[in-house]
Amino acid sequence: MARYRGPVGKISRRLGIGITDKGQRILNKRPFPPGQHGGPSNRRRQVSDYGIQLMEKQKARYMYGVLERQFRRTFEKAQRYPGETGAYLFVLLERRLDNTVYRLGLAETRAQARQLVAHGHITVNGRKTNIPSFTVRVGDVIAIRPESRRRNYFKNLVDSGEINKIKTPDWLRLNSTDISGEVISMPRREDAEEGINEQLIVEFYNR
Repeated sequence: MARYRGPVGKISRRLGIGITDKGQRILNKRPFPPGQHGGPSNRRRQVSDYGIQLMEKQKARYMYGVLERQFRRTFEKAQRYPGETGAYLFVLLERRLDNTVYRLGLAETRAQARQLVAHGHITVNGRKTNIPSFTVRVGDVIAIRPESRRRNYFKNLVDSGEINKIKTPDWLRLNSTDISGEVISMPRREDAEEGINEQLIVEFYNR
């Protein structure tokens, strides 16, 4: 399963945005770029328009844990839909199965959610689905495989009561009793990650 495995702290500091909660904590402590010329007393060098567009694209790509080729394919798919390409790009990213598992609170990070999916712990409409990029639709039910519910991770999620504290976005509904969730509507751009200018991503690919 191809995915970014490098240090999230360095990437977060380079992009100026926390790509994970851990990345945000590191960025809060060291809010300046990494490397020899990235100290707190050094100003960020002036970036070209291309560099700014590239940075916005990288923010989204690293946040959602998508490699370049797959991210480009997602963008090209968004272009085929009517309306704003940038907004629909984020709708498609939110509808990835790994992201949906993360949004349901069944995983603490997207990387963990991707691992749960890839290892076959997740079902969609009762069928095991181990493809993190699988696109969920309205009406889909995402659940934990019966065989996997006996694992300590999922047992602790229920026994500790943490599953009852999970707040899901409006487009998802969590059933804490059987550890499952349902897609009840399409996500909107407002439901996706903030702090990213999607228009700059559109300009990057259309340059």
